[in-house]
Amino acid sequence: MTELLIQGIHGRMGRALRALAEGRDDCRITAGVDPAAFTCSVPVFSTLEACTVRADVLIDFSCPAGAQAAIAYCGAHQMPLVACTTGLDKEQEQALLALSQTVPVFRSANMSLGINLLIELVRQANAVLGTQFDIEIIEKHHHNKVDAPSGTALMIADALCQSADTPYQLVYNRHERREKRSPAEIGLHAVRGGSIVGEHEVLFAGPQEELTISHRAESREVFAAGALAAAVFLARQPAGLYTMKDLIYGEKK
Repeated sequence: MTELLIQGIHGRMGRALRALAEGRDDCRITAGVDPAAFTCSVPVFSTLEACTVRADVLIDFSCPAGAQAAIAYCGAHQMPLVACTTGLDKEQEQALLALSQTVPVFRSANMSLGINLLIELVRQANAVLGTQFDIEIIEKHHHNKVDAPSGTALMIADALCQSADTPYQLVYNRHERREKRSPAEIGLHAVRGGSIVGEHEVLFAGPQEELTISHRAESREVFAAGALAAAVFLARQPAGLYTMKDLIYGEKK
């Protein structure tokens, strides 16, 4: 039984984790961290430093400042970390990489199996279509999401850049540009509104034809299920940096 500490336990993803964990027999939530005071079936602490409950893995669904605290906490306690928070800067990503030298770290901007399959399909499409097709990434999320473009959109763009023979330029807006579109660019567009859980579309626009690869999350449960599976997986691993590909295939790729 993998015992879990959840940072951000009162947030949207924290609530989804609590609901989903109740139906699993391979893990359980033993404590949570959240600055908001509320009634919960497990002890909840205002900060990680105040936590006195033992756990096997920390799952972080919080904010960049919370992610920084999670990195420090896991380093001090040698605790595996499932890092799900998006919007981290380069220094924080480097800190995660440094942490993975001593403890297991699972890092993904999106915990959905479907999104990670989309990324593999996008790589294949790019390898075939090349620069003959223009690429645009459109992502949609609820009006409370702070970072834009989403971490998932950037993850898709990074995969495209890595699979290309020549590097792409990422373009985030064109309202100040008065020039022809370059074939060596990828446009990223963010839509914010309502209660959209998460939608990502990759458009390959070519001469006389278009190809669209898309994914739509209907519930936050898909992300919660991925995070719980990652935590159970991570508890059995040695120090290192792991991704959804490692979880899907069961070994480092």
